[in-house]
Amino acid sequence: MGDDKTSRGLELPQAMLKFYSAALSDPKSAFQHTFDAWNQFSGTLTGSGTLEPPKGDKRFNDPIWTSNPAYRMILQSYLAWCRSSLNWVETLDLGDRDKDRARLLMATMLDALAPTNSVVGNPAAMKKTLESGGSNLVTGMRHFVDDMLNNHGMPSLVDRSKFKVGENLATTPGKVVHKSDLLELIQYQPQTEKVHGTPIMIVPPQINKFYVWDLAPERSIIEFLIRQGFTVFTVSWRNPSPDHAAFGLQDYVTALDSASEVVLDISKSKQLHLAGACSGGITTSTLLGYWAAKGIDRARSVTLLVTILDTDGVRNTSMGLFTNLETLSLAKTLSRTKGVVNGTDLAKVFAWLRPNDLIWAYWVNNYLLGNEPPAFDVLYWNSDTTRMTAQLHSDYVALMEQNGLTKKDSLTILGEQIDLSKVTCDAYILGGSTDHITPWDGCYRSVNVLGGKADYVLSTSGHVQAIVNPPTNAKAKYRVAAVTPADPDAFLEVSEELSGTWWGHWTDWLTARSDAQKAAPKSLGNKTHMPTVPAPGRYVMEQES
Repeated sequence: MGDDKTSRGLELPQAMLKFYSAALSDPKSAFQHTFDAWNQFSGTLTGSGTLEPPKGDKRFNDPIWTSNPAYRMILQSYLAWCRSSLNWVETLDLGDRDKDRARLLMATMLDALAPTNSVVGNPAAMKKTLESGGSNLVTGMRHFVDDMLNNHGMPSLVDRSKFKVGENLATTPGKVVHKSDLLELIQYQPQTEKVHGTPIMIVPPQINKFYVWDLAPERSIIEFLIRQGFTVFTVSWRNPSPDHAAFGLQDYVTALDSASEVVLDISKSKQLHLAGACSGGITTSTLLGYWAAKGIDRARSVTLLVTILDTDGVRNTSMGLFTNLETLSLAKTLSRTKGVVNGTDLAKVFAWLRPNDLIWAYWVNNYLLGNEPPAFDVLYWNSDTTRMTAQLHSDYVALMEQNGLTKKDSLTILGEQIDLSKVTCDAYILGGSTDHITPWDGCYRSVNVLGGKADYVLSTSGHVQAIVNPPTNAKAKYRVAAVTPADPDAFLEVSEELSGTWWGHWTDWLTARSDAQKAAPKSLGNKTHMPTVPAPGRYVMEQES
């Protein structure tokens, strides 16, 4: 697999030039929309403005935005400007992809210039400044300087001092039983007298560390699986260096293939359950396609969490795919490390593609209000970034742009053409209803890509919360259906909503597809694959320099 290395990462700058060219070529349209915006602004001066912030926009939740005439005028003026500017973009003579980029550029600018990002334009910041005599701004400036020096110029999302991997994160007991250049395989200690006869191997994303599956106790899906009597193995990917630049998707699939053989050898099972999330789900699916081509019957089932296989299915209905493509492409451009894409660059670009949630909310909290960043385990995991090899980056972008996993002659692994329609094991596919990275309807289309029976579950959560969704979450809900229609909209019509987390539903599903229970092993590993370092292993401790 390959891509045009001379143009990769230049798409957005080129789109900016096209945007400005299209704008300058049609000044009449710009004037008309400016006139419309002025008319709406004039209405705000008389109190007749009726524009409302988009649903879910938390920036203007403070009641003062509607009760105070001055703030109401500011809000109405800003909303009128936003609507006029975005409507103007729609009139420009641009192709679909360039228009998507123009929308993104305009929305990013509008978000940056929101009144809530300044002290005067933010009621909560003004109130705190007056009450504290400005001490919040002094504290905020200290936070700002620290972030400029130590956080790559971005507002801190989390108080990193409150967490340490192996101490209050990733603490489920286990040991590394296999190690290669790309991964460590961790086997976890059973916590029940008997275990199901079919083990589970978890495949995390390569662009994040594995312990999103094993956060704090009672919030760990690995811990939950073990308590339900499953033998659990997880992959911990290495944080690659420039020496690993040439490692691509094929190398990661090869590493998983070897790890699966270790799982079966240790567990004395002929088959295993596979569970992958996001990019780990893509690699898992590719592995299954390779096994299908080779006639290897090793998978009892596959679980794909927040994973998109059919990228054409979401191109015209969601910004999710577009966001992923821009993130990967721009991160390569920004990377200063030859041979790898830095995780900090990935995080930075992605943050700028969702600035209200991942930049400006923390700008307000840390700098204007002078508060400390929150202490939240998911945010710590998100900030514990890893690198991506240059070849894997190239392979992923090519897969998404070409929709390679749905075509029978697009992807070749170890000499075998990948055809996911030949993957016939049962599949459990999960999406998050508020997921902006891998939209739920895009995840749903995987039921039409794989060749086996698929069950779809829709969680009322976002991308990460779809995984970290423990029974202690009182607000958790999910949707299931007795049948799996081909179309996601049809699923909404025939499905029912259930209270609670999908974790229990999943373990019931896995149990029904597992071999009979047997006595839990008294020790980890075996004579061939001796256990070495305790979980969470050594690869997870490797940091970006």
